[in-house]
Amino acid sequence: MVTSPELDRTTILREADAAARHLARICFKTGPPVFTGVELEWTVHDAGDPAHPVNGRRLRAALGPHTPTTLDRGSPAEPLAHGSAVTLEPGGQLEVSSPPRPSVAALINATEADVGQVSGLLEAAGLVLGRTGIDPWRSPRPVVETPRYRAMRCVFDRRGAAGRTMMYSTAGLQICLDAGERGELPARWAAAHAVGPPLVAAFATADRHAGRRTGWASARMAAWLAIDPARTRPVWSPSHADRDPVAAWTEYVLAAPLLCLRGDGADWTPPAGVTFADWVAGGLPRPPTTDDLDYHVSTLFPPVRPRGYLEIRYLDAQPGRDWRIPLAVLCALFAEPGTVRAALAAARPVAGRWHAAARYGLTDPPLAAAAAALCDLALAALPGLHLPTDTYEEISRGIRRRRAAAERGQR
Repeated sequence: MVTSPELDRTTILREADAAARHLARICFKTGPPVFTGVELEWTVHDAGDPAHPVNGRRLRAALGPHTPTTLDRGSPAEPLAHGSAVTLEPGGQLEVSSPPRPSVAALINATEADVGQVSGLLEAAGLVLGRTGIDPWRSPRPVVETPRYRAMRCVFDRRGAAGRTMMYSTAGLQICLDAGERGELPARWAAAHAVGPPLVAAFATADRHAGRRTGWASARMAAWLAIDPARTRPVWSPSHADRDPVAAWTEYVLAAPLLCLRGDGADWTPPAGVTFADWVAGGLPRPPTTDDLDYHVSTLFPPVRPRGYLEIRYLDAQPGRDWRIPLAVLCALFAEPGTVRAALAAARPVAGRWHAAARYGLTDPPLAAAAAALCDLALAALPGLHLPTDTYEEISRGIRRRRAAAERGQR
């Protein structure tokens, strides 16, 4: 990986090469894969009437000192008991983000405890967490308004309604894996992308939205794919499989249009079509800084995003405790270099079939075959995660259920 001298957050960027060096330094931190993290999102509903709108005032009262500052600027925004941060997405979706843990068992135990805590707070306020990747009952509507979210809405509206659907109605499961040793990075990077379509198909939960069938297995993924390819398309693709991850990500970041241009006022909407490369080249009145570049990266939403680690963003929210199943599948597939290579080989025939996965799920035979093969690999590697017996058995049963569904999809 390319390295560079440490840069201050306010270092001015006047050349693309300086921006590239900064990206290489922060986005792929290589070393032995040790830590795993998870970010869980849910839509939030009235316990008595899930179609009833839930406003910010009610969320603030329920979360108390854990309310994020985007909803209450004076909140202490205290983490949950086991360290997870609570945030709210623009439509009021609640997110619990765990600190990284050195074992999957420790991650599951701590995250379950924090989810239990926040669920209790909501329950006391007559609220419950959703169980799918998109709101099954309500149409998109804003709940949390910030300059960032207003700018996002303005930019996304230029391309249609998908942006509002994503912002206000979707809920995902994000799994964070270490990038791995320098020599392993290309294979882990490729595999993280290649297994995406079959895992999207296997764990799709978002077929109903705003009271109707959508015609998609994952309408959440469909919304993401329809927003803006310059910031949501995959960075890796089968047609460029041998591309250096650092070079591919650098090109992606610099070529992406700005989504927000931060300032002192309430309007952060950028000029249309100005990329970060344009900004570095003098396209705006002031030059960007490394902090601006870091913020720009936070406005890019590919299915796999490098943030020092690999943030896997393509899975739908799962019902109840089922989030542990895709977590275990990915951790098992990425536990050893040999399993990473086997997963890449199993998924390669369907790598890049994101739209088919979102549309058809496991009713697509090639995707179903790849999903079944990945489930078999995960089951074989699952003992290596050293899970407690009851957790192991429950997750193993869950994987076998997905494998059986994939088997049916091949017929």
